[in-house]
Amino acid sequence: MRIGHGYDVHRLQEGRALILGGVPIPFSLGLLGHSDADVLTHAIMDSLLGALALGDIGAHFPDTDEAYRGADSIRLLEHVVRLIAQKGYRISNIDATVIAQQPKLGPHIPAMRSRLAQACCVQPDQISVKATTEEHLGFTGALEGISAHAVCLLEPSDASGDSAAF
Repeated sequence: MRIGHGYDVHRLQEGRALILGGVPIPFSLGLLGHSDADVLTHAIMDSLLGALALGDIGAHFPDTDEAYRGADSIRLLEHVVRLIAQKGYRISNIDATVIAQQPKLGPHIPAMRSRLAQACCVQPDQISVKATTEEHLGFTGALEGISAHAVCLLEPSDASGDSAAF
């Protein structure tokens, strides 16, 4: 089994859509980034890539490449999931936390879990998404940005659990 951790942060800005876990969230501010700046999906991708020592999303989808300008992060996640399968692994579970003072994310979490599970080719009960604030402390508390942490557990995709052939 392989464990990975991911972290991402993006600045909040007017005039941008707020997308978290592939779900549009109604809010007056959105996240600034080269792609859709989906901080939750980015943290999940980094955890998955990290579990297999495959680098990070910047190495796979550089912000200097115009091909990724405005990219849908769920499409990028699907690519990462294919890389994992090619290496002979599958996702056992993902546990993620979004840190945002606003907006309230609780009502959107079921849709995020469903969308992420679909992209990861797993069941929604294998994806945990939580949201918390930092009680008005730090950059998230000041509504300057949103961050996310994710951890994942990968297991060999063969039935015997032996990953030596990969």
